[in-house]
Amino acid sequence: MRRYVEIELKHILILCVIIKEKWVCQLKKQDQQYYVFEIDGKCLNGVSIFLMLGIVILTFLLNPDFSFYGKEFDLAFLFMIPYLVLHEIIHGISYVLCGAKYKNITFGAHLEKGILCCLCKEKVSKPSILISLICPFIFLGVCTYIAGLYLHNNTLIILSMINISGCAGDLVMFFDFLSLKNMMYSEYDNPLAFGLYTTEDLSHKHFFGLRYLETTKDLSKTITKKVVISNISLIIILILFFLGILNFL
Repeated sequence: MRRYVEIELKHILILCVIIKEKWVCQLKKQDQQYYVFEIDGKCLNGVSIFLMLGIVILTFLLNPDFSFYGKEFDLAFLFMIPYLVLHEIIHGISYVLCGAKYKNITFGAHLEKGILCCLCKEKVSKPSILISLICPFIFLGVCTYIAGLYLHNNTLIILSMINISGCAGDLVMFFDFLSLKNMMYSEYDNPLAFGLYTTEDLSHKHFFGLRYLETTKDLSKTITKKVVISNISLIIILILFFLGILNFL
């Protein structure tokens, strides 16, 4: 009888522990909310210029014959927008490969604001967002740059320079997110901002190159159109395309 009571007490204690863990877990979920940030435009421009100057200096040191003139530069100018679009497509592929649903991935062009974007409108884990942020830098920046130097192809070198400089925001976010724990990432209808979903209070946390906007329980995700291109972006793209053709001819 005594042994039976001891066994039952153990079962009760185990059950209490399970209930407590579920309660704590549920409480944490209730405390989670979105901390909304946007990238500081001035900081982004500064990092972008720094990256471009650095890669240009490195290029002239490694390849003294490099030049920004000639048909290779004209070809790079012609393919600049498609190359930057490919940058965003790689973001999207990375999201999907890391588990995000394709239906929640949207693309946009807002060149009047200086951005092409790939938005993941669902919560993804920290490893997922880090992989998505760094992939274009590695494949279209570093790998293309090395290939350009090896093949003595100035077009590839220039395209890689443009991409590396354009990765300024990605790199700022990548290194800022490394210090965070137990957070999830989501984008929403505002192409200039994003939300960090966590129980940690980030409202007073300092991030390099990021500006805190607000704290909210939910993000607006009403725009479901797969590709959103502003009218001004269409005009700019067409002008750049025709200028590229004229320079190449």
